[in-house]
Amino acid sequence: MVEKTTLYLHEIFELIDKASAKKEKVELLKKHDSIALKNILKGTFDDAIEWNLPDGVPPYTPSESHNAPTNLLKRYDQFKYFVKKGPGANLNQIKREMMFIRLIESIHPKDAELVLNMVAKKSPAKGLTKALVKEVFPSLISK
Repeated sequence: MVEKTTLYLHEIFELIDKASAKKEKVELLKKHDSIALKNILKGTFDDAIEWNLPDGVPPYTPSESHNAPTNLLKRYDQFKYFVKKGPGANLNQIKREMMFIRLIESIHPKDAELVLNMVAKKSPAKGLTKALVKEVFPSLISK
């Protein structure tokens, strides 16, 4: 019986970053397709997603990589609270920011960097573009 291992999201994007050919990047995206991966891509590349968080890196203490309480594959569903016009739009700004800090402090520090880059609309991997994401997942990005 083959045992399937689950990679952290940052590990998937590191593989994509190291891939030299577009074809290889496409194959990696398809192989590691998940709701969490798609949420990172949508949050990064979809112009319809506007983050309701201040610019820059918030003051936070990264978790220890070997001892993160949870992982982004389990916590990606919290992104909706940090989007303009999302369920968290009516939250007090300080409460929303504290929720965001708790999120990034509870996950692997490299996944926290991934989330911070997503909010800043920075590609998670070299050569990973909006056009490539639209090619692999045609209905993912609306704008």
